Amino acid sequence: MTNLARQFCLSVDDYLAAEDGAEIRHEYIDGEIYAMTGASRNHGLITLNLATFLRSRLRGTPCQLFANDMKVRLKIADQDIFYYPDLVLSCNADDRAAYYCTAPCLLVEVLSDSTARVDRREKFFAYQTIPSLQEYILIEQNCRAVEIHRRARGWALERITEGSVRIECLDVEVSLETLYEDVPLSEAV
Repeated sequence: MTNLARQFCLSVDDYLAAEDGAEIRHEYIDGEIYAMTGASRNHGLITLNLATFLRSRLRGTPCQLFANDMKVRLKIADQDIFYYPDLVLSCNADDRAAYYCTAPCLLVEVLSDSTARVDRREKFFAYQTIPSLQEYILIEQNCRAVEIHRRARGWALERITEGSVRIECLDVEVSLETLYEDVPLSEAV
C-alpha cells in the first residue's frame, strides 16, 4: 500500500514546474501538495505595510525581501518541504535560487483563523531547523498583537500589543501604528 501511494507523490522538480505560473499556490510536504487560500484585505494591508517599511531599509545591503510568492525550502528527516511565508528576508548572497530561499534570516506570517494553528506549531517547529533563521514573527490581523520568536532567546515567545516591534536581524523597529496602518481592528485579545 505504501509503495502504491508513493508512486503518486509529486517530485520536487514536478512541483516547482507546476507552481511556475500557477493560479493557485501550493505548499509541498514530502511529495504531497496543499492548496493555499486567498488572503483577506487586512492580511494584504499588513503584509504590504511591513514590506514597504522594510524595503526602504534594505537599500545598499545584500538582503532581499519577498512578499507572498517566494517559497522557503526545508529538508527535514529526508523530507523536502516548501512553504510560502507572507514575508521572507534573506541576507545571504548565496541564497539566490529562482523560486525559493533556503537561508532566510527573517520569516513573517500574518495569522488567519484557518492558518494560525499551522503557523504557530507545524511551521514554527519546521522553521527552527533553518540554521540562518534569526526571527519568526506572527502578526494578528484583527487586533494589534505580534508574536516574535528569536533564536537568540531560545525561541521563547514575546508578545507585543503596544509600541513597536524590534526586528533584530535588521536592527530596526517598526511601530504597531505602521504595521496596522489603514487596517480596521477589533479589541486586543
